Amino acid sequence: MRLTAVACATAAIMTAPALAQTLDVAALRDAALKDEIAWNITEGLTTEVGQRLAGTEAEARARIWGLARLKALGFSNARIEPFDMPVWVRGEETAEIVSPFPQKLVLAALGNSGATPPEGITAEVVAFPSLAALEAATDAQVRGKIVFVDHAMGTTQDGSSYGAFGAARRKGPSIASQKGAAAIVIRSIGTDFHRNPHTGVQSWADGITPIPAAALSLPDAEQLKRIVARGKPVSMKLVLTPRNIGTRQSGNLMAEVPGRDPKAGIVLVGCHLDSWDLGTGAIDDATGCGIVAAAAKRVMDAGKPLRTIRVVWFGAEEVGILGGKAYRDAHRDEKHAILAESDFGADRVYRFDSYVNQAALPVVDRLAAALAPIGVARGNNAARGGSDIGPLAATGVPVIALRQDGTRYFDLHHTPDDTLDKVDRTQLAQNVAAWTAMIATVANEPAELGPVAPTGDE
Repeated sequence: MRLTAVACATAAIMTAPALAQTLDVAALRDAALKDEIAWNITEGLTTEVGQRLAGTEAEARARIWGLARLKALGFSNARIEPFDMPVWVRGEETAEIVSPFPQKLVLAALGNSGATPPEGITAEVVAFPSLAALEAATDAQVRGKIVFVDHAMGTTQDGSSYGAFGAARRKGPSIASQKGAAAIVIRSIGTDFHRNPHTGVQSWADGITPIPAAALSLPDAEQLKRIVARGKPVSMKLVLTPRNIGTRQSGNLMAEVPGRDPKAGIVLVGCHLDSWDLGTGAIDDATGCGIVAAAAKRVMDAGKPLRTIRVVWFGAEEVGILGGKAYRDAHRDEKHAILAESDFGADRVYRFDSYVNQAALPVVDRLAAALAPIGVARGNNAARGGSDIGPLAATGVPVIALRQDGTRYFDLHHTPDDTLDKVDRTQLAQNVAAWTAMIATVANEPAELGPVAPTGDE
């Protein structure tokens, strides 16, 4: 069907702004491929602060450091929104096989682990090949013993294996305690074979008595598995002395690029500032903070966007998404146009997903066109976002998820190996380019991206 002259003119009026925007986005995207801001933030945070366990003095120093850095970059309304939290800290951590083949093992306590006496405990080991096998065990099989849960998490680009295998860490300690275990050790939730244990949070189910809970490095888990397979009774001595130090303060650090139209809503781009205490939190998640701040800075320097861009460096993510929940409670009545989070390392973005209403899919079309030249494919419209934006996304706020290559992410995740030298600067810059294109597109897009159906997930 031929367009009339009026229709042609109307189409030209409608597409010209989009075309101009695409050209601007392309220029910003390509310039960001040489970005140094994200690297400088990552290098500075990991060098000048280091590990940043939630609720500790180190995380507090990170907030002060970040506040000064965001102000220096030219962001507006930089501030800290504090919240209180219970704080658990690590103590002594040793394990050894007493019999039949005496030797030391390498492990790390899981977050919120209970403690042994200072002299430790010695008990027989009972092994299970999976969490399901532990769940099926009788109390008599477990009572008074040190439970060992083994499994075999595989490498995936999208990190999809983490959800299933991570249940051994999240639920295993409570199940073992409920059945009367003296302690539990699990094979680390990771994919490397370095002698580095992977820590991570677990929370005790209601009414459950905390017991010592730790993760063995993968080589040590394999070793224990072979020892058990010899068929002789295995005795282990375990010393874990973590403690709870009471209520301390964490907080969310945020800053903004004010938009031209306050009614157009907020583009929230987030990361988490805290880290586990074994490494310096470079991959998880200093790079994420560098990426979102660098991209927002580039859009800010290009001119005032239509929508306000809010950079949020969330606190206390690792220990229970406390910053994300605090932000939701404090800001749920504000209009958020879109949520996005960088919290999966620093390797290249290879795909993006969205969660917008059907009428906003042309915006996603434009974003796909902007991202394709740097190797980012379009995914689905079922994104749920990252951990910190999850609580607000669950209320029905639209989401854009830039998916990073996670092939090596779980080699480093929550380990002593999460250090600056693991960051690939070229891939880090590609992340900034993708985020710059995304922010520039949605922050200058007048179309409403929501509402979308609440997910009910957090």
